[in-house]
Amino acid sequence: MAGGTKSFLADAGYGEQELDANSALMELDKGLRSGKLGEQCEAVVRFPRLFQKYPFPILINSAFLKLADVFRVGNNFLRLCVLKVTQQSEKHLEKILNVDEFVKRVFSVIHSNDPVARAITLRMLGSMASIIPERKNAHHSIRQSLDSHDNVEVEAAIFAAANFSAQSKDFAAGICNKISEMIQGLATPVDLKLKLIPILQHMHHDASLASSSRQLLQQLVTSYPSTKMVIVTLHTFTLLAASSLVDIPKQVQLLLQYLKNDPRKAVKRLAIQDLKLLANKTPHTWSRENIQALCESALHTPYDSLKLGMLSVLSTLSGTIAIKQYFSSVPGTATTTARSFDLVKLAQECCYHNNRGIAAHGVRILTNITVSCQEKDLLPLEQDAVFGLESLLILCSQDDSPGAQATLKITLTCMVKLVKCRPHLSQSVVESLLTQLHSAQDAARILMCHCLAAIAMQLPVLADGMLGDLMELYKVIGHSATDKKQELLVSLATVIFVSSQTALSSEIKTVIKQQLENASNGWTAYRIARQASRMGNHDMARELYQSLLTQVASEHFYFWLNSLKEFSHAEQCLTGLQEDNYSSALSCIAEALKSYHKGIASLTAASTPLNPLSFQCGFVKLRIDLLQAFSQLICTCNSLKTSPPPAIATTIAMTSGNDLQRCGRISNQARMKLSMEEFRNLATRYGDLYQSSFDADSATLRNVELQQQSCLLISHAIEALILDPESASFQEYSSNGTAHIESEYERRMMSVFNHVLEEVESLNRKYAPVSYLATCLCSAVIALLKVPLSFQRYFFQKLQSTSIKLALSPSPRNPAEPIAVQNNQQLALKVEGVVQHGSKPGLFRKIQSVCLNVSSVLQSKSGQDYKIPLDSMTNEMEQRVEPHNDYFSTQFLLNFVILGTHNITVESSVIDSNGIVWKTGPKTTIFVKSLEDPYSQQVRLQQQQGQPPSQQQQQRTAYSRF
Repeated sequence: MAGGTKSFLADAGYGEQELDANSALMELDKGLRSGKLGEQCEAVVRFPRLFQKYPFPILINSAFLKLADVFRVGNNFLRLCVLKVTQQSEKHLEKILNVDEFVKRVFSVIHSNDPVARAITLRMLGSMASIIPERKNAHHSIRQSLDSHDNVEVEAAIFAAANFSAQSKDFAAGICNKISEMIQGLATPVDLKLKLIPILQHMHHDASLASSSRQLLQQLVTSYPSTKMVIVTLHTFTLLAASSLVDIPKQVQLLLQYLKNDPRKAVKRLAIQDLKLLANKTPHTWSRENIQALCESALHTPYDSLKLGMLSVLSTLSGTIAIKQYFSSVPGTATTTARSFDLVKLAQECCYHNNRGIAAHGVRILTNITVSCQEKDLLPLEQDAVFGLESLLILCSQDDSPGAQATLKITLTCMVKLVKCRPHLSQSVVESLLTQLHSAQDAARILMCHCLAAIAMQLPVLADGMLGDLMELYKVIGHSATDKKQELLVSLATVIFVSSQTALSSEIKTVIKQQLENASNGWTAYRIARQASRMGNHDMARELYQSLLTQVASEHFYFWLNSLKEFSHAEQCLTGLQEDNYSSALSCIAEALKSYHKGIASLTAASTPLNPLSFQCGFVKLRIDLLQAFSQLICTCNSLKTSPPPAIATTIAMTSGNDLQRCGRISNQARMKLSMEEFRNLATRYGDLYQSSFDADSATLRNVELQQQSCLLISHAIEALILDPESASFQEYSSNGTAHIESEYERRMMSVFNHVLEEVESLNRKYAPVSYLATCLCSAVIALLKVPLSFQRYFFQKLQSTSIKLALSPSPRNPAEPIAVQNNQQLALKVEGVVQHGSKPGLFRKIQSVCLNVSSVLQSKSGQDYKIPLDSMTNEMEQRVEPHNDYFSTQFLLNFVILGTHNITVESSVIDSNGIVWKTGPKTTIFVKSLEDPYSQQVRLQQQQGQPPSQQQQQRTAYSRF
């Protein structure tokens, strides 16, 4: 998670030194107080950077109040700058604590005689609508300004009215009639009407308001038939329907009617654009008749641009439930079934169209129909889809223009989708791709390689057949150092790694290395090595990392590459394992561990405070511990075989009721039990690593899950074969989820899992001798180790970055200093937090809510040493909060009855949209010192001195003091 702070710290801005929040704010305040307009403006425009860097309410409140002062007393240019800052920092507005004071300072300008100042104030109020939706004085000012004679002020009032209508139901209901009168009034100019109409899209707060707005828009469409009015009105109509939901079917019919009957191309284009919006938002509301009408319009239109638009709507619908509704047979409508295939007829006609975009949508529709509809009369469409895809592939692979590349991407995506659902079509698809690879442009070759890799991952049967063609192509790529050539070298190498199911042959390695020496730069070689590590070709990866060691400029990079080289060497050592030779297996594991220990030392040296490589270190440490556990298990099994239990061990076990007696010696029993517990502990640690990797891609998470499952499998095998055969259950370990296997590594691991489970289950029924069971365990370990480990993407590359920053109040000036609290009072601990994202927020998963866990532990007592109930010594609380605009806050009430120093720990974890909890951190600690309240202290001192407390003091309580 800490990786996400890299860009956050890098954006300190304008080359100034790192300052704390107060110093940075004082620096900008100095600029605001300057007598020079330029310095004031510069200070104002630097506020968004300050908000980004210190996004907590206490600073944002102070900053916005200062900006409001500038707005109140400054000139119009400064006001405009403040307006822009407010609009840029919209998500921080809700952190303003003194909203009343902020609005009061801004609102005072509305009474200015200058219409431009009033206009800027109205826009400012509109930008703040999310925090003041129900302010009546703002509502009143907007209404008044709509009647102004100054155009600038009226436009500003329209902007503010639109923003307040979106936020406030009362304002929307009140302004609706006013807007209606202005739109229908003869005195209102047409250009103003065009700006007023879009306000009606926000009238969706209740059904009656939405209905009256629809009626008004219906009147406008018929009363004002000019092109601009129809376009604006129809679009507003669509947005209103999309928000209110109930009128979507009517709106689809209306748009189709305009598409069919209105002769103006601009109106038809608008209708298509809005139909696309509704197809994306609510495809389930489209009836069979709607799709049929759209097909007929597309078949009859002579204009390619309109046909392209209609096909894009149909291709969107074809990937949803709407396509099944279209092809489902409706009883009593036998006459329409023949015409219901207009969509198929249209798609077949468009597949070979001279316009690439139309052809792409045609093949996409055919592919989606083939994939989602299993009816027998639609099966012949498979071949049509394949032929269409192949012709489009030939057309686009010869052209390197951006349009051709976009079309090629659509084509290749359809190919992967088709092959996944119809594996029997894969052979012809792969052959056509390999044929085109030789003559295609470099940009097209790269995309085609990605497609081939995706197909080979899904269907490994096809992979071997590709290898020959791919190697020929790799030899003749050419020796230019252009970016496309470098990209092509990486893409082709990836397909070769995917295609060669077993270890790479020496011939393939020689060809790849030769090409890299001739034509590549260091970055290309590193990317190919990275792909080799992901595909389990560790010998190739090791050689490439070794060659790159001397080509990097930073020692951190050197240590990183050195660690990767050592890890690859370690995994390469494990490829020499043999099924029945357990002594050589132990030496191979020892050699691998030696390299892993060297690698982890290098990896630790490669980490920096901004990039601590926590996932990589955690993953490698677990791998080391797993290999040590495997080695220990093989030794224990060997011990069982060299000193097997006596022949009557089974009888002794049955009579004594202790199954461990079957293992013979006490040492063997203890070691087996220890081994099982160690594997369970490793599985738990893999689970913790999984939970801490919120930003990891799904393939990496699946990899961690497989490691965890292998630990559970071995611990289960030990229990089922040796420790407790009677109670072992096989139900929870049955193979599930094999239908969604994504990679060759997962496929091989699942195959080993199933084989081991079958072996264990069959031996469990036979009551075989313990030495034979030990052999079975060793074989299981070697089978797992023989599958080459895959280092997945998150090990090398972080595509999503998310971090949480917490602020606690009260907080001490010095972190080691405790906060003083009286023991008869409760501490109100406020926890605020900000979620920070990298460049691609929510790429793999999004934060739904944040779970805050607060616990306190008594560290040292300062009072009398009597027995204390356990619940008085600790606080344990948990709350879930949903971040809004990446900000959250909540409070906890904590008791500190026991005198002494308490350690409070606040730990955050996140819950994603699927309800899964991720232990992302951070963890923050503060100290609290619980002090005796003065009255109790006085009474205690008097008792110690032997004086009875006076009558007045006896009656006095904690409440009566106030």
